[in-house]
Amino acid sequence: MAKSVTTRVRVKELPLLADIGINPDEIGRRQPLVITVQLLLEDGAVEGIGETIDYRRIVRAAEAMAEVHIPLIETFAQRLGEECLTWPGVIEACVNVDKPFALTRGLAGVEVIVRA
Repeated sequence: MAKSVTTRVRVKELPLLADIGINPDEIGRRQPLVITVQLLLEDGAVEGIGETIDYRRIVRAAEAMAEVHIPLIETFAQRLGEECLTWPGVIEACVNVDKPFALTRGLAGVEVIVRA
């Protein structure tokens, strides 16, 4: 009987300073974000690095995106997810972006799921 293997590669709670925001007091200053990315890979067992996604690649993509002004965290999450889908073997990207200081109390954030 054939086995079904599901692999999800994840980077959790990556802190970044990002050029993000729409309010006048936000534009031109970097703000903290906390990013979690989970990638669903095509079915199959992972035997080597060539069959998976290196965690550092996810970090580099998120850091590069943080350098560009993006008005909304929803857009940030969608663009990061779309970037991850261009990588071989990735069929779904779930991106969570939390903005710790968006509210006086609580934590504002979004989750965006992008599928191939």
